[in-house]
Parts: sequence; C-alpha cells; structure tokens
Amino acid sequence: GDQVIDIYQLAGIETPELSILSDEFLDGLADKDKPNLQIGLLRRLLDDRIRTIKRSNVVQTRKFSEMLDEAVNRYNNRSLTSAQVIAELVTLAKQMRDDLQRHAALGLREDEIAFYDAVAQNESAVTELGDEMLKAIARDLVRTIRDNWTIDWDVKESVRAKMRSAVRRILVRYDYPPDAELEAIELVIDQAEIFAADEEEFSY
Repeated sequence: GDQVIDIYQLAGIETPELSILSDEFLDGLADKDKPNLQIGLLRRLLDDRIRTIKRSNVVQTRKFSEMLDEAVNRYNNRSLTSAQVIAELVTLAKQMRDDLQRHAALGLREDEIAFYDAVAQNESAVTELGDEMLKAIARDLVRTIRDNWTIDWDVKESVRAKMRSAVRRILVRYDYPPDAELEAIELVIDQAEIFAADEEEFSY
C-alpha cells in the first residue's frame, strides 16, 4: 500500500516486548487463522529483538539474524509452508527470549557473556579448555578492554593494534587453540567496538 501499517495495531495488540512474552502467547500465534499476519507479527518481534541484541552481543546478533533469514528464505522458496515457518519463528522467538537469562545461568555478567560467546565459537576451544576456562578468559577480556579503552580507540590504528595484542596475550596465557586464535581475536575486537560505541558502558 501507500501507507505505513503497524502490524501490532493490525493484530489488535499493544507493542509487545519479547523478553516477557509467555509460551502461551507465542504458541497462541501458531493457532491463529491469518498466516500472513502471524508471520508478519513474528518477523517484527524478532527483528526488534535482533536490533536490541546488536547493541550488546555481536555473536548472538549474527546467529539469530542467520536463523531468521534462513527460515524466511526457505518460506519464500516454498520449502516451508506457512504453518511450518510460523512454528520455526515461534521456536526462534522462545530461544531469543530465553537467551536473555543465559548469562545468569552461566554465572557471568551481561558484558562478560558477550566475550564468552566470542571465544566459545570454536569447537576445539570448547573441547580443549572447557566451560570454566572460557568464562575466566571472558572475565579477563572485559577487564583488559576496560583498562585499555580510550575515546575513539576503534578508529585509531595504533591503539587498536595495542588492544589486539592485549587480547592475544590473554588467549596465549590460557593456551587457547592457536588455529582458532585469529578468528577469536577479531570477534573480540568486533565485540569491544560495540561497547566502545557507548562511553557509558565503560565508565564505572
């Protein structure tokens, strides 16, 4: 059409917050008889949540974005029926909602879980080091990045190189798998840039 349509208003509900949505609400979306509206509503919910995650966790942003895109593409290619894609989007919504409390379950702070995710992406690192060691690395990374953070460090190549070296020293100290080191460093730097974009994240 030639006007902006609020999918929430069209569905007759207030703008929802994914973090507090119950299983009953999400499961109820799968039982409605307007598939186009259901799919639109779920996509809007998931897009909103991904935009929020993007401000704090680069790994989870990429993961959930890929999962959402894959489900939608399979639906557009007619590999999934309307009912099947709705079921997948409901499952993804629950996973994203539950992910909000994952840091507490792991005994990490919200900033630490993002760096944990960055170093836990490699299977050999998880196997060789174990969960507790990866948590320790994440905590050290947060401390080191805060100690080395300066205004606009992400656009100053010399300071950026110093940060990269500091991250590498931590990984070496914990015997992080050498074959996974480069990817981990880049993910950590990407994650640090997200925090550096908001000066208040580092002002204690």
